[in-house]
Amino acid sequence: MNNTPNSNRKHIGIFGKTNAGKSSLLNAITEQDIAIVSDIPGTTTDSVTKAMELIPFGPVLFIDTAGLDDDSALGKLRVNNTLKEFKRTDFAIFVMDSNSLDLDFYNKQINIFKKYNIPYILVFNKIDTCTHEQVQTLKEKFPNAIMTSVNNRESILLLKETLIKNLQITEEEPSLIKGLVPYNGTIVMVVPVDSEAPKGRLILPQVQVIRDCLDNGIKSYVVRDTELESALEDLKNIDLVITDSQAFKKVDSILNNRTKLTSFSILFARQKGDLDAFVEGVKTLDNLVDGSKILISESCTHNTSHEDIGKVKIPNLIKKYTAKQINFDFKMGKDFPENLDEYDLIIHCGSCMLNKKIMQNRIKESHENGVPITNYGIVIAYLTGILDKSIEIFS
Repeated sequence: MNNTPNSNRKHIGIFGKTNAGKSSLLNAITEQDIAIVSDIPGTTTDSVTKAMELIPFGPVLFIDTAGLDDDSALGKLRVNNTLKEFKRTDFAIFVMDSNSLDLDFYNKQINIFKKYNIPYILVFNKIDTCTHEQVQTLKEKFPNAIMTSVNNRESILLLKETLIKNLQITEEEPSLIKGLVPYNGTIVMVVPVDSEAPKGRLILPQVQVIRDCLDNGIKSYVVRDTELESALEDLKNIDLVITDSQAFKKVDSILNNRTKLTSFSILFARQKGDLDAFVEGVKTLDNLVDGSKILISESCTHNTSHEDIGKVKIPNLIKKYTAKQINFDFKMGKDFPENLDEYDLIIHCGSCMLNKKIMQNRIKESHENGVPITNYGIVIAYLTGILDKSIEIFS
């Protein structure tokens, strides 16, 4: 479980005021000293994450956030960073100090959870510092809340048990392959090896597709594009070929309509994004004019080269296709701009490093700003004239 990518873990955000005991609670849940704890408000300045296996649920990622009422010198920046964490939170633990009930703050927080469609548990912490009468009053007013003290292990175990029960009824991410290819079916993955390919290992999308095949009893074969032709001769009854988007044109030519074809990026577009919206969004390429502005968003950070797909290859393909002077902006990691209305089109990577929640929120923000959004694989398939063929498997 320690090797499960963070993008495949349920993201559990811990939110509340400064000094409500959020970090202490995280340490108690994980039974480790993950976050720095002190009596000084604003101790947590940046979000702290901890990946762990929450038995019997499975792999999760806890996010300890800075207080939403931080009025220190850097408070505004800290609060803004915390607000960004809502966009990737699948489930929330809302922590309030039992000695300091602030109903205005409570109502404001609940509205944020509703805005981002985040299920949550309300936790009143530090009950060991309250009188019996105070605790009873809280229980009467908030009957579904969990009362905790980091000095009371039973209360922490109750919190974990409640958390697990709630997580077990949350929606699971859809499979990458199940439903597209039958049990005992066969797929071939085409993995070009060039200067961008990491030495001695596969990239995350390839690994995740292999694991998904294993989980669902689907036979998978991995070849380079240079050996694809001989692989097709070796194998019979291939249900699907999945290629790196950059090799779309070459692989399509080799297949010559012998089997269905798609890309890793398009698989992730379907799993974490909105395939229909991406297919509609890519048509914007035909309406661009001189001076049009495109945002290219990459979920992971890495050094770039002359073969980088996001910063080099896709812009060059678009310039050649449109014959227009297009302006490109590039954002990486969690850096997704707020000024989306300045763009004519957003092109997002496959988002293998992001959980579904944050990708869904990015799509929602794009639509709210009236900006079409699409995906690396969709763009390359469209520009090479094989988009319909590459999404046929999903029909």
